[in-house]
Amino acid sequence: QVQPVESGGGLVQAGGSLRLSCAASGGSFSTYAMGWFRQAPGKEREFVAAISRSGVIRRYANSVKGRFTISRDNAKDTVYLQMNSLKPEDRAVYYCAARLLGGSYTEVPIRPAEYDYWGQGTQVTVSS
Repeated sequence: QVQPVESGGGLVQAGGSLRLSCAASGGSFSTYAMGWFRQAPGKEREFVAAISRSGVIRRYANSVKGRFTISRDNAKDTVYLQMNSLKPEDRAVYYCAARLLGGSYTEVPIRPAEYDYWGQGTQVTVSS
């Protein structure tokens, strides 16, 4: 089983950029769909972006579409979240998650309950 570990969070001014990384070692990374979620104080965990096993299919929350880009490098067992044009409302703890999909190359889950393994999260703070 994979164990996701996030990095790359921090403090950035509104309009700035950050790139989050998630290293998911310990399993066959290419058999997992990967997702990014976030949770702001007092709010439920919400979907941000997800990517299929091969990286061909990507899905985004409407709130980040056009600003965030998810990608993966299966040779490095790593998934990325490039975040541009950050807004104060993007402030949250960002979590990486993995869903084992040995038989499907097109499925891209977007609900937290569909994911099997989670990282510990990384804080993103956007100042106005």
